[in-house]
Amino acid sequence: MIRSELVQKLCDHNPGLASHDVETIVTTFFDEISHRLAANGRVELRGFGAFSTRARDARVGRNPRTGETVDVDAKRVPYFKPGKEMRARLNV
Repeated sequence: MIRSELVQKLCDHNPGLASHDVETIVTTFFDEISHRLAANGRVELRGFGAFSTRARDARVGRNPRTGETVDVDAKRVPYFKPGKEMRARLNV
């Protein structure tokens, strides 16, 4: 599902809301998750899962085109851990 499909589904389920209002809600929702993760926080949605970040150490990588070694800096990457209810839905 892509973002526009999500907005359309929400519009279909909530006919009293204008499509631009639904778009604002979806944008705010994703922006708040992003801001919280950027602040090294955690976002937990009960029954769905938890978003957090994980630290990756610096390492030496390889350019696949040329084969030369490249230094890769340390970074944080997003991580999602599904909740118990989500895992149960997926493994029926």
